[in-house]
Order: sequence, then structure tokens, then C-alpha cells
Amino acid sequence: MFSRVLVANRGEIAVRVIRALRELGVGAVAVYSTADADALHVELADQAVCIGPPPAAASYLSIPAVIAAATTTHCEAIHPGYGFLSENPEFVRACEDNDLVFIGPSADTMARMGDKAQAKAEMRAAGVPLVPGTDGAATLADAQAAAAELGFPVLLKAVAGGGGKGMRLVEDPDELEDAFATASREAEAAFSDGSLYVEKAVAPARHVEIQVLADGAGGVLTLGERECSIQRRHQKLIEESPSPALDAGTRDAMEDAAERGCHAIGYRNAGTFEFLLGADGSFYFIELNARLQVEHPVTELVTGIDVVREQIRIAAGEPLVRTGRAPRRGHAIEIRLNAEDPARGFLPAPGRIERLRAPLGPGVRLDTHVRDGAAVPPHYDSLLAKLVVWDEDRPAAVARALRALRELELTGVPTTREVAVDVLSSDGFRSGEYSTGYLAEMEDSLPALAPR
Repeated sequence: MFSRVLVANRGEIAVRVIRALRELGVGAVAVYSTADADALHVELADQAVCIGPPPAAASYLSIPAVIAAATTTHCEAIHPGYGFLSENPEFVRACEDNDLVFIGPSADTMARMGDKAQAKAEMRAAGVPLVPGTDGAATLADAQAAAAELGFPVLLKAVAGGGGKGMRLVEDPDELEDAFATASREAEAAFSDGSLYVEKAVAPARHVEIQVLADGAGGVLTLGERECSIQRRHQKLIEESPSPALDAGTRDAMEDAAERGCHAIGYRNAGTFEFLLGADGSFYFIELNARLQVEHPVTELVTGIDVVREQIRIAAGEPLVRTGRAPRRGHAIEIRLNAEDPARGFLPAPGRIERLRAPLGPGVRLDTHVRDGAAVPPHYDSLLAKLVVWDEDRPAAVARALRALRELELTGVPTTREVAVDVLSSDGFRSGEYSTGYLAEMEDSLPALAPR
């Protein structure tokens, strides 16, 4: 096991990783920008290093600054969390060049899976179902030909990235040229690569993902699925496990596909296979997130497996204790609490937290980095906290989530708390029969989304 690990992140995920390191008896080194000098992750770490000014490009995204912080504090490994440098192959190579273990997949695997066209080709070879579309990057002419063959609507998607950036739904041939130009510009700005590919739009569809752990000896453990269809602008807001849309046969088939994919590409560490689930029960591979996911606590509550600790153990060379399928029990729901104003199109809302009172009671977990008086800077992701609940079945978990949300006090900036209450209280969510378009479809009937 490592003696000291640098946590190359901020916010709730930095706090989460530091706590896991503490439980393993491993020293934790934090990095921070000047905007985060008083942050909780800085306080909890054994040592902290300032790596630059507030803009992420000059601090958390600065590979030389992060590597220097790790080497000067005599760290043996770096945990990237999610976001920032977590899916950057050049960062992984920089770690290797400086004798630092990157807690995640190899640079080669990350680069191949980060290229969405390459990832699709490798999954096709492994027998993993794919959404019909172009085999790789498409020119405008290619996109027009593919759309004519596939039929509208189609999705334009960035080859080099995800998170909804560089993505456009095109429902009519006349929209394609302008949408292609706009998506390409957005992809170029976000990923320095404006390449796009085309997929058939599966609608209505659900977004279901499979969590995996893979060790260095070829062992793979699948930890079941997470339902992630409650989204705004392709960003997840509420996740749950198990998915109310899956039967046992479909679940087994999805986990089999994820396991085949892991073996085919030689995957190592934690990862998530994301799928679209059609109304007829067919499923299609979207992408492999070669990192820890924001929503990993949902899986932890239904499996009892600490995904972050397993990441660290795998990176230290330890094999998985068990492989195959992880046992699961009960139902878990995660609600992301973002500093955003739902009534203004989920506009980010930086400011200062006046008061945080966490909900308590059995089956309730709050992962957060904020506390009374904490600043919410405008430079970073708007995530403040993740409220995660567990109970024996889905109706009980929904009731517990609503109780915890209403007990939670989080004041000072607008948040997504009330829209989460509205969604969890709605008949559509309670029925379990919702799709990725649910939030947009309910825009006029959810009180928290009403303009003020």
C-alpha cells in the first residue's frame, strides 16, 4: 500500500478521497487554488500545496503544477477524482514519467476510450451493442449522408468529449448544417478537437450505466446499474439503483457486455459503461467513462463496496477480493445539490453559504465540502453536495429521500434542492416510467422551474 497520495482535485470529491485515504492509513496531500485556501479538503489533508490562482487552467488543470506538488511532498501516487485531469492521458503519462502511480486506467486505455469513435470500434469488436451511426469522425457531407440513411432525428456528438458539450439533437434535414457548425465550434472550445460523429437518436430512451472494477490480473467485478435519466442539458441530476426499467435478463445482459468490454480492452481500475436503453428493452453502448463517477455512492450503498478504497487498492497492485457480479441489496437514490437557479435555466449561482444543516437518520449520507460561511467561487463546477439515501425498496427510498431533502438546510445561494423535491414527488418519477426527456417535458408543471 502507498504511504502518501496526492489528491488532484477540490470540492466534495477531494474530501471523499481524503477520507478514504485516512481509513486506509495513507497520508493525504491536497492541492488548492488561492480561491480554495479555506476549503474543507485543505483542512482535512495532512499537507496542502497551493498550485495557482483561481482559474482552473492556471491551477487544477496545470499538469506541471500538480506534478510538482506531488514530487516535492514525496507522494507515491495521485488520485485525480473526477473532472479536471481525471481523463487526460497526458497527465497519466506525466505521472509515469515522474515515477508516480496514477490511480486509474493506463494512458493508452484512457486515450482510446476518450476517442469516442475508437471506443465504439473496440466495443463493436467485443460484441457490445452500439447505437447505429458513423464509424468515426464525420464531415458535414458524411453527416448528411448518414442522417439520410439513419432517418431523423439524429445526434451530433463530439469525438473527443462528453458531458453534453458538442452535442446537438437534429430533427430536420434543414437544421443539420447549422447544428454541425455550432456543435463543432463547441467541441473545439471544450476539447481542442472539433470532430463530430453521428448517431441515431434513440427516443424515448433511458440512460443506464454499469459500474465496473477491474484489477491488474484480469479480474473484473460488475457492481450493477445506475439509472441516470433525470437530467438537465445532458447533465445528471438524480440517479438511482437498481433501475426501475430493467428486468433480470436485461440487467444480466448489460453486465455481461460491460465485462466483455473490460476484458477486450484490458481495462484496469474503476470505470463506468454508459448505455442507452430503448423502450423495447434493447440497449446500446454510449461511452466508457474511464474514471470515478460523481454518482458512485449510489453503487456503494446497494453493494456495500467502497469504490474509492478499491481504486486505491487496485492501483497499489492488490487483486480484487471477488470477481463476477457483486451482490446487491435494497434501493439507493442520489440527488445532486448544485449552486444553480432552476427558475433561470439552471444558471450557476456563486456566492456564500449562509447555513448548512445536514439531514440525519438511518440510511442517509451527505457528501459535501461546504459548511457555514463557505465561499462558492464562480470558477468551478457548481456541485455543492450529494444527498444519498438507502432503504429496503424503491418506495421507501423515495420517501426517505424526500424526508431528508426537506430536513436539509442549505441557504445563501439558489440550489437545485426544490426541483429535486418536485421531481421525487411527481407521479412520473414515482411510477418509474420516465426517460431522459422527463425534466424538459415537466418544465411547465414543476413549481421550482417556474420563472420568478
